[in-house]
Amino acid sequence: MQSDIAVHLKKLPAIDTLLRHCAPLTERYGREIVLSELQVKLQAVRQQILEEGVTAATREHLLEQICEQTSCQLEQAFQPSLRSVFNLTGIILHTNLGRAPYPQVAIDAMISISSGACNLEYNLATGKRGRRDDHVEKWICALTGAQAATTVNNNAAAVLLTLNTLARKKEVIVSRGELIEIGGSFRMPAIMKKAGCKLREVGTTNRTHLKDYQSAVNKRTAAMMKVHTSNYEINGFSSEVTATELSSLAQKANLPLIDDMGSGNLIDLTALGLPGERTAAQALSEGVDVITFSGDKLLGGPQCGIIAGKKSIIEQIDRNPMKRALRLDKLTLTALESVLKLYTTPTRLRNEVPALRMLSRPLEELQDTASALQAFLTTHFNSELTCTVDACQSQIGSGALPTKTLPSVAVALAPKHQSPDTLAARLRQLPQPVIGRISHNKLYLDVRALEDSQGLYNTLGALGQH
Repeated sequence: MQSDIAVHLKKLPAIDTLLRHCAPLTERYGREIVLSELQVKLQAVRQQILEEGVTAATREHLLEQICEQTSCQLEQAFQPSLRSVFNLTGIILHTNLGRAPYPQVAIDAMISISSGACNLEYNLATGKRGRRDDHVEKWICALTGAQAATTVNNNAAAVLLTLNTLARKKEVIVSRGELIEIGGSFRMPAIMKKAGCKLREVGTTNRTHLKDYQSAVNKRTAAMMKVHTSNYEINGFSSEVTATELSSLAQKANLPLIDDMGSGNLIDLTALGLPGERTAAQALSEGVDVITFSGDKLLGGPQCGIIAGKKSIIEQIDRNPMKRALRLDKLTLTALESVLKLYTTPTRLRNEVPALRMLSRPLEELQDTASALQAFLTTHFNSELTCTVDACQSQIGSGALPTKTLPSVAVALAPKHQSPDTLAARLRQLPQPVIGRISHNKLYLDVRALEDSQGLYNTLGALGQH
């Protein structure tokens, strides 16, 4: 038996032979990583011989087998971790799926600016160092009515930086009904604590009055704050203080009023047939001193946090050493500038900002898209699936208009030979993963965010291979 094992072990190709045979792989992935993977595969075959005692494979076959396995392993390992997916969940601004898709003008601008040097912090007029936020500040001010503006990498950072600048080691008054928890279990009180300020809660969960804020003001108070209740809404026996009322009180107490707007809307959404949402310009016109909001939600741009308001406050924020750690890179600034410019011509928004286009798609168009998808699935997968076109409700997502939904249409898939969870897993393994939602023992593919139907058909054509 021992001699048989020795004979079979001698069939194993030498590592140098494997490296020569896998020369194309070393050129593509580098010698060290190919060598490491070949050693793993060679050891696996050696272990199999030691345990089972025989192998029917010839040396040439083992050589091909090990190199092929190595090639497959490395190809899989070098696949991009971030991949484009089809968002058919019915949540348009889906945080886990990247929120707002970029407008094409933003994509083109990013490609252009990424290929070489640019004037990120260089003033072309003076030939001296410039301020990177100058590229977007004028557009933010024009669209919101703010005196000045600055940017950071997301809205949580905007809140953190603003509070750290204005209220470090002091108190900030906030209604209990606005002490929210946002995605990823990040809570407003925790952000305030990390900003170095002390939360002063006023009112109750469902009712807060102006007198509650008044009675909380003391010599340690640094600011008052309103927070957009991103993921919920209080109805029924409730009361809140408006920004206008709070602004009057803040002015009398010589305190800044901060408004964390969350999703950051710049236009009258009702013009697009969507539920209304207070705009950034409205907030500042109500007397708010500084607002913070996201760039990748209703704005439809890149992930960023925008801080806008009084010039004296923005100047303080810009001088905070934390600002450098939170600043935007050249690609994000380029994308943001491109998106903001679109808002100067509101008639372009529905066509050129994908997020707004998807949110405002007519129901008849969605019905046609869903019917075509149902026909495709029925034709190609009739033995595996029962498909129906069902009315449903889409969510805007990412805390934008939290209690409002949009009428939509979905293709409901009822698998005949497997569970909806198994089918969902198969769709996630496609070359371009397809992400739906499971409800009532069916997998729903909401088509509101589907703009590339042919691309989806091509991807689904590979379903039988996975």
